[in-house]
Amino acid sequence: MSISAKDVMKLREATGAGMMDCKKALTEADGDMQKAIEILRKKGQQVSEKRAERDANEGLILTKLSDDKTKASAIEINCETDFVARNEEFQAQAQSFLDAAFASESKSVDELLKEEVDGLTIEKHLEGMVGKIGEKIEISRVVFVESDGSLIEYIHPGNQLGVLVEFEGDVSDENIGKDIAMQIAAMNPIAVNRDSVDASVIDKELEIAKEQLINEGKPAEIAEKAAQGKLRRFYEERVLLEQKFVKDNGISVKEYLEKTNTPLVKSFHRMQLGEA
Repeated sequence: MSISAKDVMKLREATGAGMMDCKKALTEADGDMQKAIEILRKKGQQVSEKRAERDANEGLILTKLSDDKTKASAIEINCETDFVARNEEFQAQAQSFLDAAFASESKSVDELLKEEVDGLTIEKHLEGMVGKIGEKIEISRVVFVESDGSLIEYIHPGNQLGVLVEFEGDVSDENIGKDIAMQIAAMNPIAVNRDSVDASVIDKELEIAKEQLINEGKPAEIAEKAAQGKLRRFYEERVLLEQKFVKDNGISVKEYLEKTNTPLVKSFHRMQLGEA
């Protein structure tokens, strides 16, 4: 019988087994989900019951930067408990996945899962970890950045928050780069500059501001103009280069970079555990 991709994915989510193993088991079971699970177990697959229903909210954020600071990778690997995340063997395995991501320049989870570590695909390694540890374990995010400028990495203590920052040119003082990376970690900007803020976000902020002002009794035409002032404050709070510099609230991040003759930020990636 024909086995649908949807059923294969459903079995994979329920068991943690590989896609091809799930397809073979479903074919052998004539599409019967429970029989397919039994087949996987009989063939030695370590199946964790209702694994897919569990929440994998713990884990690690890891980053790796090339010596010349032009290439960087970051991954998020998740598990269910902090106890597992702090396990040295889990951390070593996660590091090997990061190394593979960096070496292969993987830009997505699907790409990385196909890469091999010690003769096995990372997808197979994850299946083995699920069986051995008994928790839901997955790689949920993969980032690869290549720059013609300069990259800086920052991992917050505990490995639950990581940042990669791309600058427009060479950053001679790494401490300045770290300052900006820590600014991004702490202040969670949504864009580098106002031009890169999505238009739908701006429209929504203006709409909210106008509604607030009208509800305060302001006439519509005055609310329209005053909303622009609120939008400026929104930029100061959420746009990196316009944010107040954390270490000196008297200047903006852009002014700090200009004051220190440091190239402006071109892009950034902020990864916090459990956040999309």
